[in-house]
Amino acid sequence: MTGEEPTHPTAPGEPAEALEELAEAAEHAAEEVSRFGTPGKPFSRSPFLTGLVGGAGLITAYVAYQAVVNVWSMLLLIFVAAFLAVGLNPAVVKLRAWGLNRGLAVAIVGLAMVLVFCGGIAALIPPLVQQGDQVIGKFPDYLQQLTHNQWLHDLDKKYDIITKVKEAATATNISNLFGGVLGGVSTLFGTMFNALMTVVLTFYFLAAFDRLKSGAYKLVPASRRVRAERLGDEILAKVGGYMIGAIGIAAVAGVASYIFMLIVGIPYAYALALLVAILDLIPQVGATLGAVIVCIVGFAAGSVGVGIACVVFFVVYQQLENWIIYPKVMNRAVAVTDLAAIIGVLVGVALLGVVGALIAVPAVAAMQLIIREVAMPRQDQC
Repeated sequence: MTGEEPTHPTAPGEPAEALEELAEAAEHAAEEVSRFGTPGKPFSRSPFLTGLVGGAGLITAYVAYQAVVNVWSMLLLIFVAAFLAVGLNPAVVKLRAWGLNRGLAVAIVGLAMVLVFCGGIAALIPPLVQQGDQVIGKFPDYLQQLTHNQWLHDLDKKYDIITKVKEAATATNISNLFGGVLGGVSTLFGTMFNALMTVVLTFYFLAAFDRLKSGAYKLVPASRRVRAERLGDEILAKVGGYMIGAIGIAAVAGVASYIFMLIVGIPYAYALALLVAILDLIPQVGATLGAVIVCIVGFAAGSVGVGIACVVFFVVYQQLENWIIYPKVMNRAVAVTDLAAIIGVLVGVALLGVVGALIAVPAVAAMQLIIREVAMPRQDQC
């Protein structure tokens, strides 16, 4: 013992200058704190303050709910456009693999989509206009036939139908009918506007697809980002595969229906075949709706034999599609069982209507992937 005070040697790699800089930084921080005053004690958690914060949270949640309700139709358009963009992105990727840049690839895919949409309108509108003109032209003949109809005379004597019809044709009722017609025209233009907005938003989503996807992945913590990217890419691939498969199945249904209607001589075969293809995009129920429409036209515009032939054709074709075409295509695209697909479609229709039916199968595929790759491994670790 030498009587000297023990010294604290400087740790290796930490010279005295570094220690002095740390001390100066601490003094500077203390001066900054002292300049604005020392922090006070936290607020006491009184029942009044807790209730006030809770009430503010409830009000904020209610305002957010009302905001979502008010813009729900627009949010639904955005969601549909994003879904279409995910489904069309594989076509853009394929074109880029052939050497095209993304802008040109998006333009080609978008142009094809617009041509299909305009072709559908061009196929459906003229038959409707022509049929309407025919009905209007034959309307006087229909009235003449009704006035000479003995069955109608008997009903009029028994129930006084003509008098009741005249009483119903008042100015008020005609005004209400006119308002209903205006409402129908407004609904038609609203539907066309929504379709146009969906197409425009789909263009934007396709053009910025890679940037939006990378931005969404950056919201995930860095430690889990790689796994999130792999799961997300797999989900997007399933959605794209489902869209391509559904479009292929709908195209087969439309072509087969068109050939059949040409053979049996049903009028407006192209328009009806296009309608069958569009409705066939709706899982489980769309094909049946298209078949019912064609069968009605077959019985009305053709004959009883043509109508029966339509029923037989669609029954046979739907069995072929349900048991051979659809399972093979969808099992390869999304690997979803029939039971899961049916349950998903029912729940989707109950929640979002037709849009829910369209997205039900890829949503079920995404849920199965998350459960298999995320939820089950966590349960195994418990």
